[in-house]
Amino acid sequence: MRSSAVSAILLAAVILSGCSTSSGAEDVLTPVPSKETTNAIAKPSGPIPAAAVGDAAPQASPPQEALSWTGPVPEPQALVPAERPVGMPMPTERPVAMLMPANPGIDPDPGPKSPTRSRIYSHRFRDAKPINFGRTSPRKLAVHGVDVSRWQGEIDWETLRQQGANFVYIKATDGGDHLDPMFRKNWRRAKEAGLKHGAYHFFYWCRTAGEQADWFIRNVPKEANALPPVIDVEWNGESSCKRRISPARVREKMQVFMDKLERHYGQRPIIYTAPDFYRDNLKGQMLDYPFWLRSVAAHPSKVYPGRKWLFWQYSGSGLSDGVDGKIDLNVFNGSESDWHDWVASR
Repeated sequence: MRSSAVSAILLAAVILSGCSTSSGAEDVLTPVPSKETTNAIAKPSGPIPAAAVGDAAPQASPPQEALSWTGPVPEPQALVPAERPVGMPMPTERPVAMLMPANPGIDPDPGPKSPTRSRIYSHRFRDAKPINFGRTSPRKLAVHGVDVSRWQGEIDWETLRQQGANFVYIKATDGGDHLDPMFRKNWRRAKEAGLKHGAYHFFYWCRTAGEQADWFIRNVPKEANALPPVIDVEWNGESSCKRRISPARVREKMQVFMDKLERHYGQRPIIYTAPDFYRDNLKGQMLDYPFWLRSVAAHPSKVYPGRKWLFWQYSGSGLSDGVDGKIDLNVFNGSESDWHDWVASR
């Protein structure tokens, strides 16, 4: 009886030891994606890609990083993944990417055969709800473009470019775990069609800024000729996040996000915003950042007095061959030569 009992005890110990070593920490600490819905975007029908986006081979997910936030009050604990540290200190000086360096590195007049200059197509867009902008009509500016997301569906990019889309900003990410299901295809096809292209992120006020920056970086390729990344900041009544934080807190969170993107992509991010959000949070602020302004009823100088701007979104009801339904129309603030100089300067 004693020998049998000892054997039984030893056998049980071996079994318990095997069980304790077969389970890793990742089995119990894997974060569960949130069910956030932002920017009126429906939840994706398929799984969210876990690898970087682009033509490169998929890579393993990067190790979890500490997330940055500023201000005295952290995000609500219910929205912060367990076991994830917060509070990464911000550097005392943040790197600055010059928008227009003194020596852009190209001949000032390279001629039509220069590879640094792409053809500029005149706009042929129509508008379902046309606005008379008078003497300040965007049609008087030379370089027009569009922004797209999943809602434009399948796009004939070659036709869209010939209609006047000389550049495109493509919806990439929302918050900390949503990827636009058309981003990968739109990015690849726009590049193949020769459009100058960049990506934008819809900022979600109920997630930490560092977490959102990590998610954007994980999904948007670091491509030499891509346009600067864009942070889209606005109030959205259809979002599941109903928070209205203070203007100071808004700018703090934006700064964390933009600093991280600037360090990674080597370009200063562009701020996209709408009139009400600008009035509440950004008027007279962030003067060293380029702005992309939504103003569909009047020239930006009337809606955002005193604010310098790089891009103007002048219509949300544009119509174009190559796209089914409506599309946002935008214009660059300058001549064709200004456009080429700005593209080369990056």
